[in-house]
Amino acid sequence: MTAAGLAPYAANEFASRGRKYQEPRAAYRGEYQRDRDRIIHSTAFRRLVYKTQVFVNHEGDLYRTRLTHSLEVSQIGRSVAVALNLNEPLTEAICLAHDLGHTPFGHAGQDTLNACMRDYGGFEHNLQSLRVVDELEAKYADFPGLNLMFETREGILKHCSNRNARELGDVGERFLQRREAGLEAQIANIADAIAYNNHDVDDGFRAGLLSLDQLREQTLFETQYARVHSLYPELEDRRLIYEIIRRMIGTVVTDLIEETQRRLEEHRPGSIEDVRAAGKPLVSMSDEVYQQHVSLKRFLTRHLYGHEQKLEMTRKVQVMVKELFAAYSEDVQRMPPEFANAAASLDDAGRARVVADYIAGMTDRYAIAAHEDIAGC
Repeated sequence: MTAAGLAPYAANEFASRGRKYQEPRAAYRGEYQRDRDRIIHSTAFRRLVYKTQVFVNHEGDLYRTRLTHSLEVSQIGRSVAVALNLNEPLTEAICLAHDLGHTPFGHAGQDTLNACMRDYGGFEHNLQSLRVVDELEAKYADFPGLNLMFETREGILKHCSNRNARELGDVGERFLQRREAGLEAQIANIADAIAYNNHDVDDGFRAGLLSLDQLREQTLFETQYARVHSLYPELEDRRLIYEIIRRMIGTVVTDLIEETQRRLEEHRPGSIEDVRAAGKPLVSMSDEVYQQHVSLKRFLTRHLYGHEQKLEMTRKVQVMVKELFAAYSEDVQRMPPEFANAAASLDDAGRARVVADYIAGMTDRYAIAAHEDIAGC
């Protein structure tokens, strides 16, 4: 073990590349704890409470939002990190920050904004999350953004094209060199997938878009359904579903920990640099459980995200985002002064990026109100 009981291949703040802008160390917090706290206190984090996960904010009070999703990702990530003797505060920080750049209206908003930005470099919420913490958050007197540690920023940037990587400096290097991220970043990436796969089942069932019979076609669900039903044959639907889902999460997370332990024993990394040079991710589910996980994801894509009721709302919000982008691009003065002033002296690509920053930062309800305003409603 290394400092604080961490495995030798865990991220260690004392061996970190540190921050872009030098700061004195905190007296009573570690540097990754400090990152986590800055993320929690950021404006972008607070906005997540009114941003779509699957269902648009006004469609119901009990559905997940980007904020509750991020908290669930964090809970899973922290559990895995602790079990593997990895850096828990770093894992938590990455999990909490991974969606800071997401648009209103979920993936429908992102895909539409990407189409609007096609001639100007495109839009991807993963890159936008890094842009938020590096540049757009405006809180500190000495630097732009949140000035996070290198490993936190690396974890936020889950994937990246070579073109974008060349422009990103330190955090872009691993994509050009075909190296892996640290284990804490790898955990956050998979924790995200585990969280949305399982809580989207819950929300889809709550909304009446998924039935018990449909869900039972999935091996991951049916295995736990059989166990729960045999133990509690009279359990009503809401508690039945919750009991199944918590067992599904437990199954996948346990498998993830055990398979990752197996891979670590096989590869025997002695440091985080050995992890980066491994040639493939070391955090992984077993093949059997991964196939069940992927099958469930495909099922949700077909039956929940592709449900006609969802597609109807998708079409509506796509129109909103397109019209917002067109209106602000035509007249930047429609935006608040800080965005209008930033865009005024830029070329077309620069103005488009400022417009994208503004729209991406909107909550669902703010975007709806802004659209009503430009439409003269």
